[in-house]
Amino acid sequence: MGAIKYELIKKCKKTGARLGRVYTKYGCFDTPAFMPVGTQATVKAMSPDELKDIGAQIVLANTYHLYMRPGPGIIKEAGGLHKFMNWDRPILTDSGGFQVFSLGNLRNIKEEGVTFKSHIDGSTHLFTPEKSIQIQNELGADIIMCFDECVPYPSPFDYVEQSVARTTRWAKRCKLAHTGIESQALFGIVQGGTYKELRERSAKELIEIDFPGYAIGGLSVGEPAEEMYEILECTVPILPEDKPRYLMGAGSPDYLIDGVIRGIDMFDCVLPTRLGRNGTVLTSKGRIIVRDAKYSRDFTSMDPECDCYACKNFSRAYIRHLLKCNEILGLRLTTLHNIKFLLDLMKKIRQAIIEDNLDEFRKNFFNSFGYNDKL
Repeated sequence: MGAIKYELIKKCKKTGARLGRVYTKYGCFDTPAFMPVGTQATVKAMSPDELKDIGAQIVLANTYHLYMRPGPGIIKEAGGLHKFMNWDRPILTDSGGFQVFSLGNLRNIKEEGVTFKSHIDGSTHLFTPEKSIQIQNELGADIIMCFDECVPYPSPFDYVEQSVARTTRWAKRCKLAHTGIESQALFGIVQGGTYKELRERSAKELIEIDFPGYAIGGLSVGEPAEEMYEILECTVPILPEDKPRYLMGAGSPDYLIDGVIRGIDMFDCVLPTRLGRNGTVLTSKGRIIVRDAKYSRDFTSMDPECDCYACKNFSRAYIRHLLKCNEILGLRLTTLHNIKFLLDLMKKIRQAIIEDNLDEFRKNFFNSFGYNDKL
C-alpha cells in the first residue's frame, strides 16, 4: 500500500465533508482527525497511556525542537521516535519550517535554505530541504512534511509569489532527498498567503510533483476566519480526492467543524494544552477560566456532559485550588479534559457525517458553545 493508504468511506450529502481512514505501518486513524501536539516527543502533561485512554489515534512531534535536543541521532539510536517516546500508534512530524520562520530576525532565508540561531544557546544552524528530510528520516515518523516557507500575515503579493515558487522548488528537493524511503509518507505543503491565485498555483504545482498527501500551511496565523475559509474553499477542491488533506495549526472548535465542512481531514494545534496550562477549559457550554475566583466554591465538574477522568472525579473548586497553588495535577487535569473534548468533538463530527446531518450538528454545537455570532 506504500507508506500510507487513504480510504474515503463516505461524504456528507449536504456539506461534502469526508469520513475516511488513513492506514500506516503503526496502525490506522479515523478522519476527520485531531492530532494532539507533542512538540518535544511528549504531549505536555500527558502520558502515552492517558492519550490512548481518551481516544488519541495519532500525535504530532516537532522536527526543529527534536533537532535542537536531544538530536535526531540519539532518537535514531533509540530505535526511532515511536520507541523513544513509547508511542505505538501513528506519528506525524512537521518539517521545522514554521518554527524556523517564526524566529524572525534570528534567521536568514536563501535559496539553499534557512540559516538561523538557536533559541536555546544562540548557535548558528542551516536548515535545507535535504536537512529537514534527513532529520525526519532519522526520527522515523509515519508522516513527514516538506520544508516550506511560511510567510507572515499580512504579506505583499510579490513576496508571497516568490515564496510560493521557492516552496515548490524546495518540495522537489524534499521528494528527491526522500527517494527510497518506503516507510514514511511525505506530504507537500500548499502555501500562498491569503491570495487565491497563489494558493491555486501552489496546489497545482505540488500535485504535479505527486505526494501521498497534502497539507495547507500558512493559515490560522492571524488572518480573519472568513479569509481562511475563502482560501480553503478555493484550494481544497483542487486537491486529489484519494489523498488526505491536512490543515496545519488549526484547533479551535469552530475551525475544526468549519474546516471539516470544507473538506479537511486532519488538524493539529497546541490550543488544548496551552489553554489547560493557563487554567482555561473547553466545555459543552463554551470556554471557562476555572482559575477565576467565582469557581472557588463551585463543586460541580468542569463539564457535566464530559466523562473524562477529571470531570468524573474532581470539582471546579478543587481544580482551581490546584492551579492557584501551582500543583502539577491541576494543569494535568485541565489538559487531559481539553484534549479529550476535541477528540470527542471529532468523534461526534464523524458520526454526523455518517448520519448526513453535519450542518445541523454545527448549528446545535455553535448555539451551545456560544458561537451565536458565527452562525
